Amino acid sequence: MKAGRLPALVATSSLELGIDMGAVDLVIQVESPTSVARGLQRIGRAGHHVGAPSKGVIFPKYRGDLLECAVVTRRMHEGAIETTQIPRNPLDVLAQQLVAMTVMDRWSVDDLLALAHRALPYETLTREVLEGVLRMLAGAYPSDEFAELKPRVIWDRVADTVEGRRDARVVAITSGGTIPDRGLYGVFMVGEAGTPGRRVGELDEEMVYELRAGMHGDVVVLGASSWRVEEITHDRVIVSPAPGVPGKLPFWHGDAVGRPMELGRALGAFISELEGDLGRGPRGRAIATARLREQHDLDERAADNLLAYLEDEREVTGALPTDRRIVVERFRDELGDWRMCILSPFGGRIHAPWALALEARIGERLGLAVQTIWSDDGIAIRLPEGDAPLDGIEALLFPDPEEVEDLVVGQLASSALFASHFRENAARALLLPRRRPGTRTPLWQQRQRSADLLAVASRYGSFPILVETYRECLSDVFDLPALREILGSVASREIAVHSVETAYASPFAGSLLFDYVAAYMYDGDTPLAERRAGALTLDRALLRELLGQEELRELLDPDALADLELTLQMLTEDRRATTLDGEYVEMLANIEVVRRLWRGES
Repeated sequence: MKAGRLPALVATSSLELGIDMGAVDLVIQVESPTSVARGLQRIGRAGHHVGAPSKGVIFPKYRGDLLECAVVTRRMHEGAIETTQIPRNPLDVLAQQLVAMTVMDRWSVDDLLALAHRALPYETLTREVLEGVLRMLAGAYPSDEFAELKPRVIWDRVADTVEGRRDARVVAITSGGTIPDRGLYGVFMVGEAGTPGRRVGELDEEMVYELRAGMHGDVVVLGASSWRVEEITHDRVIVSPAPGVPGKLPFWHGDAVGRPMELGRALGAFISELEGDLGRGPRGRAIATARLREQHDLDERAADNLLAYLEDEREVTGALPTDRRIVVERFRDELGDWRMCILSPFGGRIHAPWALALEARIGERLGLAVQTIWSDDGIAIRLPEGDAPLDGIEALLFPDPEEVEDLVVGQLASSALFASHFRENAARALLLPRRRPGTRTPLWQQRQRSADLLAVASRYGSFPILVETYRECLSDVFDLPALREILGSVASREIAVHSVETAYASPFAGSLLFDYVAAYMYDGDTPLAERRAGALTLDRALLRELLGQEELRELLDPDALADLELTLQMLTEDRRATTLDGEYVEMLANIEVVRRLWRGES
């Protein structure tokens, strides 16, 4: 790459790291980078030497993504980088560093506190909090209930000194670091002896540990084809083609990076500006098009597409979500159930805690277990079929700003978000150490051990890692102050609420519900062999009911039916010698059933 001989390189978020070589001519960014800082980091990898401009092209994935790309591009030109948030007193990292320091030397508690204060995240660390972490490391919690709560350090409270235990040295070396223990396994075809075959994709580490290899191993679907798992090594999965065999659909986990509040407000102001232009007719539309091309770097088709997107939304809902307006849209989905969407541009760090608060509030007031999903563009609520009035539910969508934090904290402990962050924090604090250096611990085993630790820790309200997990979720993942500010603005009418019932999902709501579509996006690409084999795994009664439909008849192979008929009539070489019995009579009766199904009869 550095010599310029590599024509192209495909990268993920690693493009934000130090690829500082001038051989990169162009960066092609697929999907919005979701923040100005990430956009500058990634596009900045092109032309990375003195005097050379950085060139990049951004390809949005859908029209809602195009809207954010336009705003990010303009703010990249302006250098409007978002505010950097410094984590305050992360206790998991503090625990790890205390063990690493004390296994080398003996320290006084005053010296440990003074050294911690020299690091910006710990400049407000109090001695009381430090001693709380030391108590955890010194064995203050019951190790008979969870072995890894055994002492890592020896704290002499008389001399006020701390030194590490001998066995803690190995733990500090093998389990140190702050990057969560995750990873992806490359999937390769079986090749010749000693050489790897062609790469066909990658699987999430968690799914790999649920797979079985060998002659009767699991089958997974990658690239609309089925692959049998032949071997699983420490860093790759070896597969062979398995056409016609139904396989497991892979899943991947990734961190959802929420849109920063500054970008959310800018996006809302941008929509408001374009809404004003479009309200002035053709002349206003021409002005908006020129601005999008000159200031936001959109080509002609992208500019027309973006304006058409806003016009389509306004036609359905009557108003656009901006920094001064929130749109509440309700409609029935394909099954006839009500969906309610809160459309706002403020980003996932506000919408995620808001969704938790709504689940708690609606469940408490109306006794309904609602399902919510959130994204950077709003919150979608699926309402169960019932007699609860929609107006009553809509009145609960905007909690009191002073109550919202209690609602979020009450829901947080039972959420998957809390459990995953507790596991990662406990691993950083050396409470879930690796058993063997250089090897991965299966994530499902980590979850089990983390759940055991959480069961013990939850009995102690001051357990440092429990407190740290609440701090991380409420401060680093969520933006509760901004949520309180927005709800306060709604209460004071500074932010208007536009409520509308539509016949179908508006374009903005369709973008919000995009996550539901993702699970079925590639279903139509599955080859006929895959669909035919998949149909044979259906319940037999269901298959009998469905086969009368014309589009499913193609799933039955006529040659296979002919072979089946010969087999049931004992006319094949391997069945002629079989003695007639009651089972044979039942098989003959089934022949007529198969014939009628093939003819589409009941």
